[in-house]
Amino acid sequence: MKKKGFTSKRPKSETAPRIRVRRFIFTYLLLMAGFFFIIGFTPLQNIIDVNGLYTKGVVHITAEILNALHIPSSCSGTIIHLPAISLDVRFGCNGLEAVMIYAVAVLAFPAPWRKKMAGIVLGFLVIQVINILRIVGLAYAGVYCQSIFHYIHIYVAQGIMIAIALGTFFIYLAFTKTDGQTVS
Repeated sequence: MKKKGFTSKRPKSETAPRIRVRRFIFTYLLLMAGFFFIIGFTPLQNIIDVNGLYTKGVVHITAEILNALHIPSSCSGTIIHLPAISLDVRFGCNGLEAVMIYAVAVLAFPAPWRKKMAGIVLGFLVIQVINILRIVGLAYAGVYCQSIFHYIHIYVAQGIMIAIALGTFFIYLAFTKTDGQTVS
């Protein structure tokens, strides 16, 4: 005689690989704290300033693209000088934060190291191409649409990189998915 009531929908066979959500979250938070420590710890910055080098590279590439698009620009350090405005590219704007969010998620997710490395490299490229296009768009708005520049910068451009990092991670998940994988 069968008992009436709640029955589990889980398969009786535990052969399917399981993604441990708690382990993912713990690993993600631990790695993210480590990356922020590396980026922000002053003695390490005195040895190698990862954020500064990264930002200067992004600013230089962006200025070159702007010049190729016939928008006169120059750069010094983290600042892009344009005809009507100067943009100071900082840690939330340089794309490094979005890359960190994405890379840490990839590292925390259970997958073979080969797929993790491929995912990080390809994701980095996708995020940076979109980030540089975003900064070029902001520069264009700063030169030609100054009345709405503030709104574009605050309400559109800031959140877009986090959304891109999340979307790129979802694509990575599809890339690494194995048949029968479940979440627990």
